[in-house]
Amino acid sequence: MAKPAVVVVGADKGGVGKTTVSRTLLDYFSANNVQTRAFDTESPRGTLKRFHPDITEIVDMTTTADQMKIFDTLNATSPSVTVIDVRAGLLSPALASLRDIGFLDAAKAGQITFAVFHILGPSIASLDEIAETAGFMTGAKYFLVKNFINDTQFFQWDQATYNSYFHRIKDATELTIPKLNEMAYEQVEVSSVPFLKFVANKGLHDEAANYSFVLRGYVRHWLANVWSEFDRIRLTDIVGSKSAARSSSEK
Repeated sequence: MAKPAVVVVGADKGGVGKTTVSRTLLDYFSANNVQTRAFDTESPRGTLKRFHPDITEIVDMTTTADQMKIFDTLNATSPSVTVIDVRAGLLSPALASLRDIGFLDAAKAGQITFAVFHILGPSIASLDEIAETAGFMTGAKYFLVKNFINDTQFFQWDQATYNSYFHRIKDATELTIPKLNEMAYEQVEVSSVPFLKFVANKGLHDEAANYSFVLRGYVRHWLANVWSEFDRIRLTDIVGSKSAARSSSEK
């Protein structure tokens, strides 16, 4: 049996595009034939579940019962990869809970693969999260994600300030999510389908759709750039799954 892998996507600051990154991860794993399940902690109404309803369950990660739903089933479930989309303000408390239940020790011992995608915002407060989160990262793959989806600026005016925070984490890897055309992003939001299905001109249940050719092209190009970042960090190797060839319709 493959070693279970848990991928946490989150930030303590809101509005930095956490769920967008989670959606690209689920599409990437789907395109690479990696069986994946997801948990949306934006209880009681989750955004991730709206786009990936078949594999996503909404949970309240602050409750013991829902923590058991996630972590007591890691070895019993068919998908070997679990993606957890952590709602705003919950990243540090969630990591503290993982420490308290012994999950971080299990990751450090190599029993579980653990990766954290920490979505950064453009403020000093967001950068302060890095120092707070660092204490939980022993045994984890730690990715600092600059998400430009909202046309965010990341200290271009003072790169030294940004670097002083970033370099506090010895083994962190930086990722960049490029900006997506606003109209294309809005059309995917309205359509409530995964990015992959939008590109393929399909509805949520694979029925034929009639999305804009131009906007589909923007999403296709953007998604390819995002996936090249995931390829660069060898994400499928990290979660223990060999990458499968993507069909031309998914590229």
